[in-house]
Amino acid sequence: MSDIAVLINTAVAVLAAVLLIVRFRVNPVISLILASVYLGLAVGLSVEETVKTITGGFGEIMVDVGLLIAFGVLMGSILNQSGAIRRLVEHLLKTFGPKRLPYTMGLAIGTVLQSIFLDVLLVISAPLARKLAPKIGKLGTARMATAMAIALECGIVFTVPGVASLALAGLLNVPLGKMLLFGLLLVIPTIIISIAIMTFLFRRGFWNEAKDEDHTFVAEEDSEGEEPADNGLASAPTTNNERGTTASSAQPAGASVAVVERERKEAPLLLLFAPLLTSLLLIGAGAILEIFEIQLPWLQLLGEPVIALLIGLIGTCLVTRAAIGQKKVEEAIAVGFKESGQILILTGVGGSLAATVAAAGLGDILGGFFSASTVAPLLVVWAIAAVLHIAVGSVTLSAITAAGLLAPIAPAIGLDPVLLALAAGAGSLFMVHVTSNTFWLLQSLLGQSVRGALKSVTVGVSVASVVAILLILPMSLLF
Repeated sequence: MSDIAVLINTAVAVLAAVLLIVRFRVNPVISLILASVYLGLAVGLSVEETVKTITGGFGEIMVDVGLLIAFGVLMGSILNQSGAIRRLVEHLLKTFGPKRLPYTMGLAIGTVLQSIFLDVLLVISAPLARKLAPKIGKLGTARMATAMAIALECGIVFTVPGVASLALAGLLNVPLGKMLLFGLLLVIPTIIISIAIMTFLFRRGFWNEAKDEDHTFVAEEDSEGEEPADNGLASAPTTNNERGTTASSAQPAGASVAVVERERKEAPLLLLFAPLLTSLLLIGAGAILEIFEIQLPWLQLLGEPVIALLIGLIGTCLVTRAAIGQKKVEEAIAVGFKESGQILILTGVGGSLAATVAAAGLGDILGGFFSASTVAPLLVVWAIAAVLHIAVGSVTLSAITAAGLLAPIAPAIGLDPVLLALAAGAGSLFMVHVTSNTFWLLQSLLGQSVRGALKSVTVGVSVASVVAILLILPMSLLF
């Protein structure tokens, strides 16, 4: 089959998947499988070869990241149940003060909290962010909403163990330690620069409090003194630390003393996060040993991502069991298994499409087009991911689909696959809008109008997308 025919059939397969998802509301998993079947048969693979390629692609990415995603989501679910997230944000407020809160909270969400399933992390942290927003000043809602949107979306694609970063690493065969190091090098400046740019725009009149904030929503909440019953927080654990500050004026003295006593009995915050931080440090250490070719078998074993995250999961279970009890830990694990299922299937199907694209020979064709430059394919994968995200609305799906399309060219042109993974992740951040569940959660939970969310979420995360690719391009010249 000619090169042009392969390119046309690949484009038809991807566009058909997008059309099925957007126009006919077909589940993304089914849409991607149908696209893979069409592409395999259209480029001349036999029925047997097509099926083997699809199932093989699914299995290969599950071998690489299946357990990692499961362990990461389970750790996050347990930390969520322990109330550690609220306590961390409150600690950041006390330590760094309200003016720096958007940056400190953004960095915390974009880095150490990325083991937590995105929607859960958002639902837990957004109400607290809204309560803290007035302490920042006039633009508190705008700044906190933008910081949360940028950090949540950047973290999931750049930071290990964010589910999209794990999927991209597995799809492109990037060592997880390397993904961790490069991801941290990118996500920290991206979050800081993007929040600074949006703050500058807000202070120059980009935010209109009268039109961009839902004052009716806020007023109702203030009059009740608690979160609205329908905001999705009914299942979220309420910590003593939170209640002790917001309801102290309405409690009798004896109740206040009881709250203080319970706070004193809470497990230290550092202890709750210690297993997760330990697992990340072990993965980083393993990557450093590999880079410098140092032979320490015991540390190499502990630095293997599966072993490191398993250690983190076991440690998190033990620490939180002492803090909240075995029953609560078991409930959190059950929730974590439910959340990880859909992530694993979607990730695996993305691997199926990528394997079919590779079998079609697209890598050799595109390798010839981009042989003179490593910058061009990074811009192309960013653009493809951006277009897919605008159409489909899923950050993870658009990132792994775009990366899968260009994955075969990386070895041919000497491009480090980690840069391709980061570029795909950056492109998938562009234009988070009304097709995204994250958009609506941030709009409602942070008391914004739809117009306000379009500014803080859509524009804010798009700025982060552009900032990220502008940081990745010079990285490609150095590595």
